[in-house]
Formats: sequence, structure tokens, C-alpha cells
Amino acid sequence: MHMPERTPAHHNEILLGTLVVLATFVTLCNSQCYFIPNQSLKPNECQDLKGVSHPLNSVWKTKDCEECTCGQDAISCCNTAAIPTGYDTNKCQKILNKKTCTYTVVEKKDPGKTCDVTGWVL
Repeated sequence: MHMPERTPAHHNEILLGTLVVLATFVTLCNSQCYFIPNQSLKPNECQDLKGVSHPLNSVWKTKDCEECTCGQDAISCCNTAAIPTGYDTNKCQKILNKKTCTYTVVEKKDPGKTCDVTGWVL
């Protein structure tokens, strides 16, 4: 049986298809991310929204429970705290503890009482 010869273009199509699937998976799994265009005038660093410079390819955590990465063209930041879902939003509220980067869900009228949560999104 003769197998058709695979061309470099065929390999590129396979790679592109794999990357599209991977990008879709990452987007679905981690929808709490955003990108900031790199505004730094220096080629080996990024400047965040507060004007702080970071070395290229460095990773840091913010006080808002985000992990950011300095890339050549942009800074990418993703939430590190699991966000509660599936709770009674009329009766309850979520509260972020910035020291531990965790949420608790408590009653609005009595914050000493926790509420049931059926799901978490990261």
C-alpha cells in the first residue's frame, strides 16, 4: 500500500489545527485572563498599568490575586482565585480575601453565615 507523501504545507495545517484546538481549550478553561499591550520603550521589558517595569519573560503576582507574564508584545494577566458560581446571588455575596486569594460566599443580611456554592471557576 502506497502512503501519500506529506508535504511541509500538510505539516503546517496539522500544526495550525492543533494550535486552534489548544487555544480554544485554554480559553474555555481559563476565561479570567486579559492582555495589556506592551507600552515599554525598551525591547527587553514590559511596563504594567501602574508604570512598573518588568523584565521580558518574567512572572509576578499582583495584590488583586492575578499572575502576570511579560511577553514581547503584551503582558498577560490571569486570575488565580477560584470564583464561586451557582449560589443565590439575591441572598448571598462573594467576598475576596486578597491575602489568601480565596473567595467566601456569605449571606448579605448576616455575613457570619456562609452560603452553599455548587461550582467554582478559575
